[in-house]
Amino acid sequence: MMKLAALATLAGSAAAFAPSNQGATRAATSLNAKSQSLPFLESPPNCEGYVGNVGFDPFRFSDFAPVDFLREAELKHGRICMMAWLGYVSVDCGLRVLPVPEALEGVTAATAHDASVEQGGLSQMFLWFSLLEVLDGIAIQQMLEGSGRQPGDFGFDGGLLKGKSDEYIEDMKLKEITHCRLAMLAFSGVVTQSVLTQGPFPYV
Repeated sequence: MMKLAALATLAGSAAAFAPSNQGATRAATSLNAKSQSLPFLESPPNCEGYVGNVGFDPFRFSDFAPVDFLREAELKHGRICMMAWLGYVSVDCGLRVLPVPEALEGVTAATAHDASVEQGGLSQMFLWFSLLEVLDGIAIQQMLEGSGRQPGDFGFDGGLLKGKSDEYIEDMKLKEITHCRLAMLAFSGVVTQSVLTQGPFPYV
């Protein structure tokens, strides 16, 4: 679990701060404009006009990859890390989903991966997550072909955005992407700290 999560975090971090929002109006940007987050670099022009853009794309992925694809990856990895941080810490705080298989008795969040591989539970998770990735890939392909779908939008807002103003929706998008970016850093940090200390939460 730890190894897969760490790899997912690293993969997402590459595009973590290259924002996107399909259909948004790109503001005209001078080629010499400086990045807000990295003022010693030029601001990536393809990121202009997107929610949460602070000019952070030091490797300039947005120059050769669709920014909507990058935002989809950023949101996906950020959402995963928000859930992963909570799940990781919950295990080390003693939370369990009953009944606990005998092979997983006494595991910590850091040792759960190897134990789950031997027990077989991780193989089932891999199967279901692979299916979800296929479905997500179809949605992304349709989005890039102009379906009108927004990056990361699966219609799971529970009606909370219905009838809301554009300003309110933009503010909620900014809050989500901010928490996604924080979660990617936080999950990487909590895994590292727990392995180094080998102790229970808060790993000090």
